[in-house]
Amino acid sequence: MDNNKRAEILIQAMPYIQKNSGQTIVVKYGGNAMLNEDLKNAVMSDIVLMQLVGINVVLVHGGGPEINTMLEKTGKKSVFKNGLRVTDKETIDIVQQVLAGKVNKSLVQHLTRSGGRAIGLCGLDGKMLMAKKLATAEDLGFVGEIDNVNPLIIMDSIKNGYIPVISTIAGGYDGEVYNINADLAAARIAAKLGAKKLILMTDIRGLLRDVDDEDTLISVVNVSDVPSLKKEGIIKGGMIPKIDCCVDAVRSGVRRAHILDGRIKHSILLELFSDEGIGTMLY
Repeated sequence: MDNNKRAEILIQAMPYIQKNSGQTIVVKYGGNAMLNEDLKNAVMSDIVLMQLVGINVVLVHGGGPEINTMLEKTGKKSVFKNGLRVTDKETIDIVQQVLAGKVNKSLVQHLTRSGGRAIGLCGLDGKMLMAKKLATAEDLGFVGEIDNVNPLIIMDSIKNGYIPVISTIAGGYDGEVYNINADLAAARIAAKLGAKKLILMTDIRGLLRDVDDEDTLISVVNVSDVPSLKKEGIIKGGMIPKIDCCVDAVRSGVRRAHILDGRIKHSILLELFSDEGIGTMLY
């Protein structure tokens, strides 16, 4: 690429940088983008660049594959019901070790190597995430639903120039520890922070009219259209909870929620700093 082309790209990005500088954007990170090293490097670089141009980035992460691997090493089988991990006492101990320990600190180190300033947190820190046991027909064990978000430690981290990297382990009111769905946690955190945007990184292109045809991407969805899209069967299966997270976030004050394909390098920058965008935006 010649210098003129580089300059042209920077000039085109400038209005988007100005529009987002000083704003808070919550990114939920997981899926294939977390497993593939090239994609991970791209995501970390994107987040550091966002910080460097003045965006307050909050990174919320999952770690399902890492948890599965650790459970296998201990001879335990991963069991899921309705997409949620059945979490007994031994499993929640492993989930806490993997998410708040190995995965969280690995991401902090990766961001630091990429030139950013990051600090690792989990929902137990400063009572950031308080939860109650998720009430379901079948007992899922230590799976929780967030009852309260205390954003103070997140805001203090941002104020001091750090990217908060948050693992979604929550505390109970009687000393329990709960496993929380990372999409749901990111949505609640974004709402509490009054974030401008929530970005959910996934392993699909976005919301598709035909799940077998990626050219049927629906780029923009008004939250008022979601019920009819569900009735039509366009929003179904694993897309339902993701869309519901976005709807809850937007209705709670987040201006825009985006579902992005984490398999595409630099998908965050392409969404934030261009007219076209590459995923599905809910407003």
